[in-house]
Amino acid sequence: MIQPTDADYEEARTLFNAMIDKRPRLIARCVDVADVMAAVRFGREQELPIAIRGGGHNGPGLASVDDGLVIDLSSMKGLRVDPDARTVRVEPGCRWGDVDHATHAFGLAAVSGIHSNTGVPGLTLGGGHGYLTRRHGLAIDNLLGADVVLADGRLVHASEDAHPDLFWALRGGGGNFGVVTSFEFRLHPVDTVIAGPLFWPIEALETTLRWYRDWLPQAPEEVYAFYLTAEVPSAPPFPPALHGRKVCGLQWCFTGPEADAEAALQPAREVAEPLFEGIGPMPYPALQSMFDALYPEGLQWYWKGDVVRALSDAAIAEHRRFAEVPTSLSTMHLYPIDGAVHRVEEQATAWRFRDATWSMVIAGIDPDPANHARMQRWARDYWEALHGHSAGGAYVNFMMEEGQERIRGTYGDNLPRLQRIKAQYDPENLFRVNQNIAPAS
Repeated sequence: MIQPTDADYEEARTLFNAMIDKRPRLIARCVDVADVMAAVRFGREQELPIAIRGGGHNGPGLASVDDGLVIDLSSMKGLRVDPDARTVRVEPGCRWGDVDHATHAFGLAAVSGIHSNTGVPGLTLGGGHGYLTRRHGLAIDNLLGADVVLADGRLVHASEDAHPDLFWALRGGGGNFGVVTSFEFRLHPVDTVIAGPLFWPIEALETTLRWYRDWLPQAPEEVYAFYLTAEVPSAPPFPPALHGRKVCGLQWCFTGPEADAEAALQPAREVAEPLFEGIGPMPYPALQSMFDALYPEGLQWYWKGDVVRALSDAAIAEHRRFAEVPTSLSTMHLYPIDGAVHRVEEQATAWRFRDATWSMVIAGIDPDPANHARMQRWARDYWEALHGHSAGGAYVNFMMEEGQERIRGTYGDNLPRLQRIKAQYDPENLFRVNQNIAPAS
């Protein structure tokens, strides 16, 4: 137990997003399931607000809580790969880089996000989309089971066959239903990929985004490319002449045969002349860690998200209006969520956007707190201009603390069932420091 008077308290309370400055009363750094069970019971008995910390990557800082108890899982980093069954069992202190390291030795990979330093629990429980999503679905579509400490301190296993309602709710319902102490994922044969960035001048945004809108949904599922706006980093491998230049572009991941990669890439070269290409064969973990140095811990983050079914010409015009980012690290990404995601029934999991095409995030990012107001204003104005063109809800991992209206918009018709399951497993709403689903009364 780490308290405010302890020497390691300041380090222990620090989160990935330096904009968040919370001061918990206690931090319980758990090393095993027994610790988690004891911490949950203690927090309930003492009537403390409880936050659950896995990787600490959560944008609005919901991995911590003022004057409450943080159940810190970061020391629970066990991993076990079964190469014959193509599965991996992961404890909640792991980040995706840990998983990639363990699975790549067997030529396998799990569906995750685009950053190796993202925590496994938060990304998974929110749905989990990334480079392998078009071909292999969301992280939750590859979740086979989970061990969960409930609000009363009991440990249960949730799967299709055991506590199936809880298993349904875990797949997209965030951290509302308990503390997951183990995840079991299906793995896929992914080893070397053809990947990297391609940039166009920002002036080509409308032309290239209209092309991307029409091209991406028709592309084979082994082709993954998210659309972005950014400023070229002033560092290798980018040529000095491009440093600081505003660009739009694609971040590629091709998982098909290397001989077919050029044919997949060529249409992007023809729609507008690229300023830069950094695409080539690389181990999948190298792709996953490509952004780690650019976005280390300790930056200021403010992000807004929405799920998008279609990109109209009017929406693309709004993207062009806000495309020039306010700080060098700020960005907008459109992540594909079609392909294999669409082959899962909408009611099969708590994550409901099975008919959408993109998950959008607008992220204002900078190391200097003095720039926070400027990047926050840009992100909010950009989001407000586009929200009317969205599906009305968001990927919960791309939300700040935005209130119950956004929760209703995100879960839609699935919300009443989630509330009933919440009432069954956490009737007193012990786990409420999250994108909260209140229990049905």
